[in-house]
Amino acid sequence: MPISLPQQKHHLTLHYNYKLIFLSLMKTKFILMLVCGLLAATTGVQAQGWLGKIKDKAEQVIKDKAEAKAKTQADKTTQSDGDEQDNAGPADDKKSGGSATAQTAKNDFVPGTVVIFEDNFEGEKMGEFPSKWDLISNNAEVAKMNGKTAIRFEHGSDTEITPLLKDGNRKYLPEVYTLEFDYFITGNDDASSAYKLCLQGEDQNDGKYTEIMIGRDDAYWSAAKPGSDDEIEGHTSTQSIQKYNDWNHFALSFNKRALKVYLNGTRIINIPNMQAADWFTLKTDFWEDHVDYITSVRLAKGGVELYDRNAQDMSAVEKAIMESGKFVTNNILFDTGKATLKPESMAEIQKVADYMKKNPSVRFEVQGHTDSQGSDKINDPLSQQRAEAIVKALVGLGCDEFNLRAVGKGSHEPVADNSTEEGRAKNRRVEFVKK
Repeated sequence: MPISLPQQKHHLTLHYNYKLIFLSLMKTKFILMLVCGLLAATTGVQAQGWLGKIKDKAEQVIKDKAEAKAKTQADKTTQSDGDEQDNAGPADDKKSGGSATAQTAKNDFVPGTVVIFEDNFEGEKMGEFPSKWDLISNNAEVAKMNGKTAIRFEHGSDTEITPLLKDGNRKYLPEVYTLEFDYFITGNDDASSAYKLCLQGEDQNDGKYTEIMIGRDDAYWSAAKPGSDDEIEGHTSTQSIQKYNDWNHFALSFNKRALKVYLNGTRIINIPNMQAADWFTLKTDFWEDHVDYITSVRLAKGGVELYDRNAQDMSAVEKAIMESGKFVTNNILFDTGKATLKPESMAEIQKVADYMKKNPSVRFEVQGHTDSQGSDKINDPLSQQRAEAIVKALVGLGCDEFNLRAVGKGSHEPVADNSTEEGRAKNRRVEFVKK
């Protein structure tokens, strides 16, 4: 059987090392024989036997040391080839706050663009139950953890929450969606807990139940198969992926029947065929006295099309228009209180121009939105002027002015809380609405 290139390199290195050993032994042997000859000439035959034993012992010691050195060098060479490295190291580094990257997993996650529900718990009062959620069981409250405002799950078992949507609808998961959140994992081996994401049917008896559990060292899942009572189950180790005593990122992508789950950018679950669900809950299970934290929850419509190899090659504008009929961006910036475009805004405007040139019949209403700081008397005309400045920039890039209409919306259509800086930043946006 032919040997691989790393094996050939390994054999050549051993050959070279043993060649050096051989030359060293020959040199040593020559010196010892010379000494033995000189001493034998003065002390006689008895001395020759004694010195012969010393010579043999010295040669054996030198040979042993040389072979040990050669083995050490060979081991280093093998590790540098990357063929026989032990994977225990990265996992240990991870527990101590280091970083590790899985070499075999694929990160193909693409977040949805149309936000259905989003909450980072900013602006909530410490110690209170968060206003955007409904409590199903036990107890939870808003708290701070490692610089982030989060929902804290108290001691106990099966604490469970679900988004509190305005209409109380529990059938809000679309055919294609992504779900993301950050969670905190402790590094204390004696404080074991698990985070659970439960995807459920509107009727809890309809068999649409899927559970994904993320523990300290492993992930487990159980998913209902469509059209039957069968389930898909499995588990995988997460020791080399998760960061202990730190925040971790969970991401899920679902498309009609296929589900993928990612931890810190590494895909850990890939189910090609399962039952679609209608709504979701977040839970925790405790095996010891412990508290857990979750923040930055984002549910959005859209993602990568099922088995569409070209979906990731689409531009952000194309994806947004295809999924929602509009492209929303916070990356078009102006001088404070003015309608003067900042130079860094042109990259985002160029994306829209490229899309319009590729689709010359498309018409856009360019909407300018502001936050609530300042009066309507200032914000309304300012948003109109900014929208007009964007239209002018698009025309300058070769777009047909006939297909563009500038509309200033002022602060009348917020998408986030204007009482926080983060919310105001989201409200300062431009929307390209397809007409």
